[in-house]
Amino acid sequence: MGRGRQKAKHTKVARELKYFSPNTDLSQLERELAQRSQRGSDEDPWAEYASKYNSDDDPVDEDDTDDPRGEH
Repeated sequence: MGRGRQKAKHTKVARELKYFSPNTDLSQLERELAQRSQRGSDEDPWAEYASKYNSDDDPVDEDDTDDPRGEH
């Protein structure tokens, strides 16, 4: 029985979120974008994580192949 009220409330919340426009600090956005461009495009942002989590000492199973059919 309460589905109508629940649906109306969800519709109201969705409408409020759809038309809500917060004040955007454009100068702060400009500063953030400028910082990112100063880093340079040569620097890999994921290099730190790659060196941390990619270890070369993972065991390799000789039976594994790249052939999805399982043929050697």
